Amino acid sequence: MMENVKEFIAKRVAKELKDGYVVNLGIGLPTLVPNYLPEGVDITLQSENGFVGLGGNPEPGKEDMHLVNAGGMPVTVVEGAAFFDSSFSFSLIRGGHVDATILGAMQVDAKGNIANYKIPGKMVAGMGGAMDLCCGAKEVIVAMEHTNKGKHKILEECTLPLTAKGTHGGHIVDLIITEMGVMKVTDEGLVLSEYNPEFTLEQIQEATGAKLIIPDDIKEMEA
Repeated sequence: MMENVKEFIAKRVAKELKDGYVVNLGIGLPTLVPNYLPEGVDITLQSENGFVGLGGNPEPGKEDMHLVNAGGMPVTVVEGAAFFDSSFSFSLIRGGHVDATILGAMQVDAKGNIANYKIPGKMVAGMGGAMDLCCGAKEVIVAMEHTNKGKHKILEECTLPLTAKGTHGGHIVDLIITEMGVMKVTDEGLVLSEYNPEFTLEQIQEATGAKLIIPDDIKEMEA
């Protein structure tokens, strides 16, 4: 049986990160990823509110509310961390110095567009640095649960306001990782490169609002 779904996804996402990467984490599920880095993989975490060198979560009772990530959650820093203003922080992002960003999403579509900041009529976290990260990071990985209470989140075309949209045939999102599988965004569409054997391919397709391309060399997903 699958463990905690969010932890399962975070473990699989962690395998995508390479030693030496500079990585920006979105709020929520993505913040779990550093807990599962493979042995020998050392990354530097960047936060768009103005520092590099984020550490793990503080021990209960030892939180410093002056030291928080972009989502306002208390964090720690590692030795060698550096602090700077938002202008410099966004220069790192826009200048292409972030190797990968891991974001949650409300919707992603087959063209690699992403919607993760606004649901009309509802109060949500908002844009933050997501638009800049989508356009400035070298790789955009979406980590999310496959559906929202049974409703499709992976669609042929997003219906919510877009955070970022690919232009000239390009795509924003490179990889989508859920509890059901790993999907690569390609010019031909969404390729299901790995599947969770707890689900059949038919169940995964049924839970997806876009046509999935199933390659002959599809692999079983391992967290």
